[in-house]
Amino acid sequence: MTQALEVRDLTVRLGGTRILRDLSFGVPAGSSLAIIGPNGAGKTVLLKTLIGALPYTGQIHWAPGTVLGYVPQKLDIERDLPLNGLDFLRAKAALAKVGKAEIEQALRSVGMEVAVLRTPIGSMSGGQFQRLLIAFALLGRPTVLLLDEPAAGIDAPGHVHLNEEVRALQSKGMTVLLVSHDLSVVYQYADCVLCLGPERFCVGPPRSLLTPQMLSEVYGAPVGFHVHDLH
Repeated sequence: MTQALEVRDLTVRLGGTRILRDLSFGVPAGSSLAIIGPNGAGKTVLLKTLIGALPYTGQIHWAPGTVLGYVPQKLDIERDLPLNGLDFLRAKAALAKVGKAEIEQALRSVGMEVAVLRTPIGSMSGGQFQRLLIAFALLGRPTVLLLDEPAAGIDAPGHVHLNEEVRALQSKGMTVLLVSHDLSVVYQYADCVLCLGPERFCVGPPRSLLTPQMLSEVYGAPVGFHVHDLH
C-alpha cells in the first residue's frame, strides 16, 4: 500500500527538553491514524513538527504531491477583531484559488450554516469556531488532514456529525491524522493508533493496542473506555 507519510527516528527538543525520541511510524494513503497519550506526551508537538513548524532530527517523508490541511488545538483570536467567518474563509479561498462552491462544500462537511458566518469570529462559540477552522483547512483540496482534538468545544450531536464527515473524507481518499482523547471514537473510527507515552511509544490497530494493559503502560495509570454506538 502506498504510504502517505513515513517517519523515521524522529526526535524533537524544545528549549533543551526532549519531547519526542526516536519515533518511527508510517501512514498508508487514505487511512486514518489516531494519536493518543497523556498530557505532555508530545501529541501537539508531533503534529506541529509534521507540518514543518518545529525543528527536529530524523526523517519525515510525505508522498509527492501532498497538500496539508491543519487544524490546531487552539487559536487565540481577539474578541473585537473586525472579521467574520465568511471573510475568514474568503481570504483562504483567494490564496488557494478556489471559488464559492468549494467554500459551500467545506461548510457542508462540518455541518455549519452559512448564516453563522456573519458572526464576528471573536464572538463565535468554541464549537462554531472549531467547525470554521476545519472548513478553513479543507479549502485548497488537501490530501492529508491533520486535526488536533477536532471535537473540542463541539456538542455531542456535532461530535457524531464531525466523525462521520471525517470518515467520509477518508473514504474519498483523504489521509487523516488526528489527536483525540475520546478512546471510544478512536476504537471505532481509526485504522491505526499511535500511542505516545512518557517513556515509550507503540503503533498498531485499535483492537490490539487499546487494551487495559497497554493503556496502563502508556498512561502510567489504569485507563478504561466504553465502546458505544455513535450512529
